[in-house]
Amino acid sequence: MNSYLKCVNQKCGKEYPILSTDFKCSCGNLLDVKYKNSPSSNLKEVFYKRRNPEGSIFNESGVWRFRELLNFCEIDTEDLEQCSKNLVSLDGSEGRQSKPYHMSKVASFVGIDNERLMLQPEGYNPSGSFKDNGMSAAVTHAKMVNAKKIICASTGNTSASAGMFAANENMECDVYIPEGEISPGKLSQAYQFGTQMIHVKGTFDDAFVKSLNASKESGSYTVNSINPFRIEGQKTIPYRALEFLNWEVPDWIVYPGGALGNTSSCGKCIMELYEWGWIKKIPRIAVINAEGANTLDVLYNGKFEDTELRWNKGDPNVELIDQYYSKMNDDGIRPQTKATAIQIGKPANLLKGLRALEFTDGVVTSVTDNEMLDGMSIVGLNGFDCEMASGAVPAGVKKLMGEEIIKKDDTVIGILTGRQKEPLLPIEYHNNISNKFARPPKE
Repeated sequence: MNSYLKCVNQKCGKEYPILSTDFKCSCGNLLDVKYKNSPSSNLKEVFYKRRNPEGSIFNESGVWRFRELLNFCEIDTEDLEQCSKNLVSLDGSEGRQSKPYHMSKVASFVGIDNERLMLQPEGYNPSGSFKDNGMSAAVTHAKMVNAKKIICASTGNTSASAGMFAANENMECDVYIPEGEISPGKLSQAYQFGTQMIHVKGTFDDAFVKSLNASKESGSYTVNSINPFRIEGQKTIPYRALEFLNWEVPDWIVYPGGALGNTSSCGKCIMELYEWGWIKKIPRIAVINAEGANTLDVLYNGKFEDTELRWNKGDPNVELIDQYYSKMNDDGIRPQTKATAIQIGKPANLLKGLRALEFTDGVVTSVTDNEMLDGMSIVGLNGFDCEMASGAVPAGVKKLMGEEIIKKDDTVIGILTGRQKEPLLPIEYHNNISNKFARPPKE
């Protein structure tokens, strides 16, 4: 077998078979999908040729077009019958349209030359967010292990994506949601796909714990981002960005920070590409938290106990994390932001996120809700639709440029993680004349 699972804790390093559904090691750490063989860089030409799909939905797919780089199914990737039997796809639509775009008004807003900033909208995915990249891979593994029901906790986007793929694969889907804290626009999608909603009193973090307990039942399978196959699928987001740049690496890749699945997947992508010799330069990752849900910012930047939390070559200070989480519980600290997609207090992929930041010499910062709304709105003025959490990207780039962390001559790729599904937010923003980009209606 070429693929297997391995504990991310280098002191442990325990390995598991690829068909395992226990995504945490016995030592308590998360697992990675690993491959014994390094893929040839000649595949770059194969991927380019697949841009003409020649009738194959797997070549159309922005995930499975790169299937040799996430071949945990260990199939003959040129055999379309094997692809059809094993790979889960929504008619090739996942990731198909997402690529980086120049947005001149955003560039002007953040203070960088237009040719140096590109933003990649993941809202073109069929359920409207980046989640479809990872979900197609996770549900592929769910099929491999004969799962009958997929389970997740959600702040909105995950429920829509999980419900969509479950319906398409004739699986059941249970979604645990924090009662009263999810956008109706996102919930309505999940209802449309026939998901079973389970209300949980508390935060997303409370719903997440309950969902993990439920996923231990026979035939059930978790598709939250602790699932390492979700991370595999989400690696294709930076694959598409880098391929668009002819595999020339930007100085920065910028993400909103919630559960840190995207940060983790981008880090894994960059580590692998560098190890394989596909890239010679390592881009820096910037993670942008909401000020009201800024656990990573607090821990990474030493705002708790004057200690900066680091991956530390695989030996992070987990006691510091536990101490901060205890303080959150004791003090009643709850994540509070209108950007519900990143309203997460205890990021499930915190350790993998730290690993990504260490490898890429990354940075973390936070922006306010108003700054995210400005970022969301300036993206809209370029003719692109994004949700409030995605507005963290232009807002964060602007802040980091003001602090001279991102330089004017740097090249930057920002990931817009989803499209707008909360219709009242832009209406309220534009009706308030005090907002920077407001366009209130005229009498």
